[in-house]
Amino acid sequence: MASPEQRINELLKELKQHNYQYYVLDDPLISDSEYDRLMQELLHLEKEYPQFIRSDSPTQRVGGEALEKFAPVTHRYPQLSLDNVFSLADLEEFDRRIARAVFNIDYMAELKIDGLSVILIYEHGKLINAATRGNGITGEDVTRNVKTIKSIPSQLKTAVPRLEVRGEVYMPKKEFQRLNEEKEEKGEKPFANPRNAAAGSLRQLDPDITANRALAAFIYDIIYCEGPLIENQQQALQFLESEGLPVNPEYLFCRNISEIYQYTQKYQNERYSLPYEIDGVVIKLNSFRERAELGATSKSPRWAVAYKFPAEEKATRLLDIEISVGRTGVVVPTAILEPVALAGTTVSRASLHNFALVRSKDIRIGDMVIVRKAGDIIPEIVRTLPEQRNGEEKEVTPPLFCPACNSAVIQIEGEVAHRCENINCPARLKESLIFFASRPAMDIDGMGPAVIEQLLEHKLVFAIDDLYQLKAEDLMQLERMGAKSADNLIKAITASKDMPLHRLITAMGIRHVGAKTARQLTERFVSIEDFINASPEDFLEVAEVGEKIAESLAAFFAEPHNREMIKNLQSSGVNTVEKQGRPKEGALAGKTFVLTGTLGSMTRQEAGEKIESLGGKVINSVSKKIDFVVSGSDPGSKYQKAQELGIRVLDESEFLEMIKS
Repeated sequence: MASPEQRINELLKELKQHNYQYYVLDDPLISDSEYDRLMQELLHLEKEYPQFIRSDSPTQRVGGEALEKFAPVTHRYPQLSLDNVFSLADLEEFDRRIARAVFNIDYMAELKIDGLSVILIYEHGKLINAATRGNGITGEDVTRNVKTIKSIPSQLKTAVPRLEVRGEVYMPKKEFQRLNEEKEEKGEKPFANPRNAAAGSLRQLDPDITANRALAAFIYDIIYCEGPLIENQQQALQFLESEGLPVNPEYLFCRNISEIYQYTQKYQNERYSLPYEIDGVVIKLNSFRERAELGATSKSPRWAVAYKFPAEEKATRLLDIEISVGRTGVVVPTAILEPVALAGTTVSRASLHNFALVRSKDIRIGDMVIVRKAGDIIPEIVRTLPEQRNGEEKEVTPPLFCPACNSAVIQIEGEVAHRCENINCPARLKESLIFFASRPAMDIDGMGPAVIEQLLEHKLVFAIDDLYQLKAEDLMQLERMGAKSADNLIKAITASKDMPLHRLITAMGIRHVGAKTARQLTERFVSIEDFINASPEDFLEVAEVGEKIAESLAAFFAEPHNREMIKNLQSSGVNTVEKQGRPKEGALAGKTFVLTGTLGSMTRQEAGEKIESLGGKVINSVSKKIDFVVSGSDPGSKYQKAQELGIRVLDESEFLEMIKS
């Protein structure tokens, strides 16, 4: 049995790793409740054996660390974390400590939003800086990303000389569910909870990614204010609201611990009906003057605590595993459960995401399992109860053939997902058709998602190559499709037959192969037969093609259904050779470009194609080897790096002048 000192050291090592996973990588390995259990064990041991407390203990420090990829921001005052309590007895002990120093006590109770802490700075009413908490002393500059969050105003209602506030950026439950469903469809690892989803979204080098995730925020503290005199938390929240900052409306003024406890129980019951995730309640002494008298430890204020809700987990039996195919061909196992009441709803299904997770958790059909809701939304299996097995449980293995089309199921080395590679698989046909007809691919004008949905409903197409067998009279069966519209769509389908091979390769939606990679490939493989006959080693000869792309290409062109589709496309007159290879000479021959920001006159893809048509090259990353950065509106970090390296940056007008032919 480990000595107290040994156990403390074990806990320090374990918690340090979990802090890194949670705060830095936004990818926790354990649940919040499991983390809290480890932390409480450490606190208990350190209280009993104070001689073994180390300065690097997580009980003595704020959890996060700033990432080096962001510019550092030093906070005006240390941004501390809160001590946690878990029961009425803990709340009463907190109240007794306050009462020893403060005569007239009143509190503010606020919901504890499960998100990422941010500090905003306004000067003369204008947002000039936003930073994460980081380690409490130094955070990360995330100003550009925060400006994409619609609920955070870039301008206050009055020109307050200087205002520094703290709040929480969070991901609404609906957005969390949408994002995880999207990740699952792509065969990617889903986010563990909304907090990590919010943190991962905010800490992106590309603000466009942040903008595409519907983050929101609540502001709850004033750090510094040059303006009106504010004496307590109640006044602070009212002032923040009056300036147009988002304040959670569920706060409550409380005169004693009894009122606070009633508040905690109310929201412990109602948390599941809220559109955002909460994991507890924050209790703060209302008076700022009395807060100052109480002060803080190196880690936490003495005048506030967080009441943490217990995690709700239930045991039930796993009755079966259902196999389905997502819209991108990912084969997904879903657990069919004996129905159980959990987090306000009855749960009978739980996504298992992939077979690697099934294997790692040793999940078997017939097992008793512990179930919870990730982010109070998505049911998940936490663990099995192997001690309750009777020997009749069945192991789960990935299917060899697609349940939707009977094509072979493959797994590329290095990926967790199992996939059906048949582009015409019924489970993924709608998405395949939408992408095939899209502007970056075959650019079939007029064939959007609504038309494609009707084509499938009317059973006019069963595969991509069926598009080229359509007639105007077929299309006139569709809603809002008159003779002229039908004729125009047939003309657009016919025109797409003449697209160069790189557009057809793009249109096939091969994993990891976008428009740029497709163009590079068709400089080496100039006919569809070249692709069909190529080995993974042949594909690796193309610059910027790695092993994953090579294996993905080889798997796609080896799939019998895909070969049949290609044969049918050729029979229909679709071009399968590269007519428009990149010129070896041209106005931009030998020049390398990076594109950033939004161009007004064309998309970035169109700009890249124009550069390549003039002999230039487009890459994604900025280095000393490139010649120009083309900058549109709202440029990203590539613009800043180009300036640091002294690379010439072209605005849109300069770029348009350069590509005049």
